[in-house]
Amino acid sequence: MELDPRRLLILCQIADAGGVAGAARALGHTPSAVSQQLSRLEREVGVPLVDRSGGRAELTATGRLLAGHGERIGRALQDAARDLRALGGVTAGPVTIGVPPPAITFFATTAVHLLARTHPDLTPRLVETGRQQGLRALRLGELDVLVIEDDRQEPTALPTGVEASVMFEDAYRLVLPHDWPVPPDAGRLSARPWIGAPVGSPRHLAFQRLAAQHDIVPSSEHLAGYRFAVYTMLAARLGAAILPANAAALIGPGAGTVTRLPVPGSYLVRLLRRTGPWGAAPAVRAAAEALQSALLMASERLAAQGMTEGDPRVDPHLVDPSERTASDDGQEPSATTA
Repeated sequence: MELDPRRLLILCQIADAGGVAGAARALGHTPSAVSQQLSRLEREVGVPLVDRSGGRAELTATGRLLAGHGERIGRALQDAARDLRALGGVTAGPVTIGVPPPAITFFATTAVHLLARTHPDLTPRLVETGRQQGLRALRLGELDVLVIEDDRQEPTALPTGVEASVMFEDAYRLVLPHDWPVPPDAGRLSARPWIGAPVGSPRHLAFQRLAAQHDIVPSSEHLAGYRFAVYTMLAARLGAAILPANAAALIGPGAGTVTRLPVPGSYLVRLLRRTGPWGAAPAVRAAAEALQSALLMASERLAAQGMTEGDPRVDPHLVDPSERTASDDGQEPSATTA
């Protein structure tokens, strides 16, 4: 007996779709064409493969057996296509990268230049975007790669078809206007003005934890969406603020006092990538690698200028919150740079 593997694939699709009509829609064929292929396969086998006596077509025991073989053939073809793309695929075409404003300032534009050298057939497009807008664009396929600022203790949920990795992790720092005395504990800053952050942002989540821990109630709360606005408000002595350690280290002389008062949690920069049946496309992987390399270059440059708390630790192998881990999230991470 010689079976046509293409007909086994069609039988597998009939099983998945629950009938000939559904299989035809999924395959882009007419129902009559699918029925003809099914009839030919039944003639080759010599027994019925679909029971048509009920209200809907159901596979017989032999049909289910052969559909299982069809499924394995389909997986093998997918594996072969994936391996072929990885071996000889050309990284070319458009790739759209969404990043927040701090990433544009520190490393994202460098990534575009790196891609021009390493993958000249790639056409990268850089888009400034916030987290929520970027997530929506990622879900709709308008972005291929998205960099977001996030919080390890309360991380952003990933959309379907998206994988993530941590570009770097940082401690939070409590920063005061330069003429404020540093109190023995953060609770003494209740009934004082604060520089807040948009609801749900990493700085907002960190403040909520600190406020709950020390019963802090601000006398007033200004709102700054990005760290550059925080710098300006600190210099104007408008209130206390929470910043990632790498951002706090960039505050100019006389603009603020970076304290060592403990702030619970840790700040993340995560890189989100659209994926398909074979993982992320070569262009998406190339863009992600360029962003990681550009971040490392920027970190080393800032460290060489003495603008960081210590040596940079930018590690592409940090565990993402989407991965199961038994690590102690309560441990303060080493400060890193952006």
